[in-house]
Amino acid sequence: MAPPVAFSHGFPFDPAYGYGAPDALLSVPAPPAPDGFDAFWRGRYARARAVDPRPVIGPVEEERDGVTIHGVGYTSAGGVRLGGWLALPVEGPVRYGFVVGHGYGGRQGPGRDLPAPLPGAAAILPCVRGMGERGRVEGIPDLADEHVLHGIGSRDTYVIGGCVADLWCAASALTALVPELAGAGLPGGPRLGYLGESFGGGLGALALPWDDRFGAAQLTVPTFGNHPLRLTLPCAGSGEAVRAHHREHPEVTDVLGYFDAATAATRLTLPTLVAAALFDPSVPPPGQFAVHNALAGERELQVLTAGHFAYRGMTAEAAELDANRTRFFGERLGTAV
Repeated sequence: MAPPVAFSHGFPFDPAYGYGAPDALLSVPAPPAPDGFDAFWRGRYARARAVDPRPVIGPVEEERDGVTIHGVGYTSAGGVRLGGWLALPVEGPVRYGFVVGHGYGGRQGPGRDLPAPLPGAAAILPCVRGMGERGRVEGIPDLADEHVLHGIGSRDTYVIGGCVADLWCAASALTALVPELAGAGLPGGPRLGYLGESFGGGLGALALPWDDRFGAAQLTVPTFGNHPLRLTLPCAGSGEAVRAHHREHPEVTDVLGYFDAATAATRLTLPTLVAAALFDPSVPPPGQFAVHNALAGERELQVLTAGHFAYRGMTAEAAELDANRTRFFGERLGTAV
C-alpha cells in the first residue's frame, strides 16, 4: 500500500479529502441500490443487444506496435451513429478482443491505449455519444461540465445511460467485425476484456455487470463512485457541475442512484483490476476506492500516488500498471481464441 501523499497545489480544497491513511479508503462503502436498479440496467442492456451495429471499417490511418489502426463507425442505441478506432494485428489471427473506454473530454485519437494489453488482440476504441469529434451527436453537449448534466432529470433520459449503451454496442460492433470473436459470451467462446480510465472507468463499472461477453476488466481512477459522498466533495472535474446542479435540484439524487458505479460494482463478478489514486483533484479518491471496495468478484488493486495530476514518479507507476495489466489479462482471459 502506497503511503499518504502531500503535494503543493493551487486547488482551494484538499485533493486527498482528509484520508491521511490509505487504509481508510478501503472502508468507503457503496450506497444501496435504488428500487428497480437491476431491472433498469437489464432492460437497457437487452435493448442495446437488439441493436444491429452495422459497423463499417475505414482505411488504415496508422500502423504501429504490431497493429493497424482503422477508423470505425457503428450504430448504437436510439439509432445514434458513432465513430472511433479499430486496431487489428498486423500478423496472425486475432486471439483476444478489447473494448477501450475514454476519459471525460472524449478521444481525439487512439493514443497510448494501443496496443492492447495482449499480443494478437483486436481492440475497438469508441467515442461515446457527445464526446470527441467522432462521437458528436446533435443536441448533446461536448463539454464535460455540460455533458454530465444532459438529460439528468430522469433516469430514462440521462446521457450516462446512453454512453453505457454505446460501450455495449461497441462490443457488438467488434464481434461483428472480427470473426474470431463472434462467439464471445457463448459456451466455450472467447471473453472480451474491458479497459476504462476516469469517465471510461465509471462507465465500465456500470456496463459490465450485465454483459457476459466480457471476462476481465481494468478500471483506472473510475468516476461515478458513491454519488451521495461525491456530492459533499468539491473537485475540479465534472462532479463539480453535478454538485452545483444538485444544490438547485436536490431531487437529482434519485436519478444519480441508478448511475452509481460503486453500487453497480456490487453486481460485478468478473475479475477486475482497479487502479485507484490517493490524491486526485478531478475524481475524489473516496469514490474511486468505493468502486474497488464494492466489487463482488475477484479483484486486484494498484494504488496510484495521484490521478489527474502530474507528479514525480508517475512514469514509473504507469509502467508498473502496464505490466500489471498485461499479466492480469493474460491470466484472466484464459485460453486464447
